[in-house]
Amino acid sequence: QVQLVESGGGLVQPGESLRLSCAASGIAFSDYVMGWYRQAPGKQRELVAAITRFHSTNYANSVKGRFTISRDNAKNTVYLQMNSLKPEDTAVYYCNAKLNTLGYWGKGTLVTVSS
Repeated sequence: QVQLVESGGGLVQPGESLRLSCAASGIAFSDYVMGWYRQAPGKQRELVAAITRFHSTNYANSVKGRFTISRDNAKNTVYLQMNSLKPEDTAVYYCNAKLNTLGYWGKGTLVTVSS
């Protein structure tokens, strides 16, 4: 049974930081491309950042220079360090694991950026 469990969301003020974690089980984690997506109210889900098995990364333009994705294959965990948070970063953040035609989603964690 595949599980992706996100944690680390919460309410922060603009300019503050959060680190999201996603713990995976039931998959050969190191083989998968791991990604973070987000969905704000009334908007489509969008890719925030992704990291390959070789630790190659890519980011949405809106988060470049502020967010960092990383993975620890020994812990089957992917992280998203979010700095200089803005109100427009408010969304539910989802973890995704992808390998060829296989794809899995976590249930999401809410990030709210508000003063």
